[in-house]
Amino acid sequence: MHHDLTPSDKVITIAELRALGMNSHAIAARCKPSGPWQRILRGVVLMTANRPTRRQRLRAAVTYGGDGAVVSGVDAMRAHGVDVPLSPDVLVLVPARRRLAGISYLTVERTTRPPKPVLMADLPYAPLARATLDAARRAANHEQLQALVSAAASRCTVAALRSELNAGSQRGSAAVRELLSDDLANAQQVVPVEVALAKRVLRAAGLPPPHWHEPIYDDTGLLLGVPDMWWPDVSLAWDVSPQTRHHDPRVWAAAGVTLVRTPLDRLHADLPTVVDELHLAFTTSAESQRRAS
Repeated sequence: MHHDLTPSDKVITIAELRALGMNSHAIAARCKPSGPWQRILRGVVLMTANRPTRRQRLRAAVTYGGDGAVVSGVDAMRAHGVDVPLSPDVLVLVPARRRLAGISYLTVERTTRPPKPVLMADLPYAPLARATLDAARRAANHEQLQALVSAAASRCTVAALRSELNAGSQRGSAAVRELLSDDLANAQQVVPVEVALAKRVLRAAGLPPPHWHEPIYDDTGLLLGVPDMWWPDVSLAWDVSPQTRHHDPRVWAAAGVTLVRTPLDRLHADLPTVVDELHLAFTTSAESQRRAS
């Protein structure tokens, strides 16, 4: 066996290991609870004992799915820069001829209309409209459905969503169809008064103009989120809108990004303190970037 093997994201199939000269006993020994590897899905090995990252789960999912497998649902929405919370499961689409079933964290949907994959950071994703409709059909309630479709409408036209809905499976689509009959084209991420207040903070703090609503990805190509404002030169993000409350600053910090979150009521009631906090965060982040360079 080639001991310098470095498969993508440390994910490899048992069949590939055998082809490289490793027998079943050796593979099983390495995948014991005390061993250096683990079986992440049936027939798929993760060559580390650490808890799988989300990207490794995605890589294992498409590896398990085989030729034609495409990640869809919320993971694909996030890959396209739509800031929605992750679900516990990963959804993968496979051609209808494949006789695969879901397993562990993986949901497999066989489809007679497999989408042309969009390759991002070396993983195949469904186009945004398809991913959104796949996620929407699995929404737990109307509030979740509305949040998914409204978030997608910031990066995908309602017309494109309707077209995908008409072309695809009608299973579970009634609630989505009803929602798309409403006008989502004017969905907003920050209401105008909050935009005005945020701009007042920026002027008072003397900060350079930020990028607005720009998707931020980690080093593996997975979406951290879409903050309201972003300063790439100092790796600082600022959130003021209620839609982004699922952002976890600890996750962003692990990726080298400082995330400041300001509740809307503080923009109204405590503007001077917010100015000081944002200015301090900016200067601290800038200093951290200088030390790291």
